[in-house]
Amino acid sequence: MCARYTLKSSADVLQEYFDLDDVPDLQPRYNIAPTQAVPGIIAEEDGSRKLKWFQWGLIPFWAKDPSIGHKLFNARAETGHEKPAFRNAFKRRRCLVPADGFYEWVEVIPGKTEILPGGFSVSTDSSYKSNKPYKQPMYIGLKDGAPFAFAGLWEFWQSPEGDPLETCAILTTEPNDLLKDVHNRMPVILSGEDLGRWIGNGGADQSLLMDLLRPFPAQEMRMHPVGRGVSNPRLDSPECVAPFFAG
Repeated sequence: MCARYTLKSSADVLQEYFDLDDVPDLQPRYNIAPTQAVPGIIAEEDGSRKLKWFQWGLIPFWAKDPSIGHKLFNARAETGHEKPAFRNAFKRRRCLVPADGFYEWVEVIPGKTEILPGGFSVSTDSSYKSNKPYKQPMYIGLKDGAPFAFAGLWEFWQSPEGDPLETCAILTTEPNDLLKDVHNRMPVILSGEDLGRWIGNGGADQSLLMDLLRPFPAQEMRMHPVGRGVSNPRLDSPECVAPFFAG
């Protein structure tokens, strides 16, 4: 699952990494959530790449109610090519979703020091008004802090009144060794050399595309706990990614 992510990298960095002719001056974002507007990258007919905006949460072209997109912000890599909501996009409309980190949550017990996946020691919130476990957020990214691309799908939907809307979803796969004790899914992160292969060639051979949808190497990633404020999608500031450790 991927329900929150960050995109803090500058326009210059994104332009170089994704080989774009132009990138608008994007504001740093520390807590991107479903239903929000997000940048995505598609391939033009001439092979160039274009950054455009999508609403995060895919609305199939055949949908009568756009609220279906609130549930379709992720698609399983194993079945996205065959599910009715995603198969048209998988075949014809694949995109890159730029990011430089994402969040997952792990259960902890209130009022004690816990050792989290990755060996991190955190003092849990003793003010929590229950002795039941709660969710401790973890922030995950590449070791060098560089941007990367989630494998995405996008669709064009038109309301009965004729209003157009372009939406997207992020593909997920099995977790790697870093994430396996945090969640049973992780977003598909594409290697730099695979970006063009994912968004190019129109209806590319399905087996070649499926081969890209694998867990990213754990040894190239890092993770640390962050404050619980990130659970509120209205919080969008550098404090979202600040490490939170035991005192």
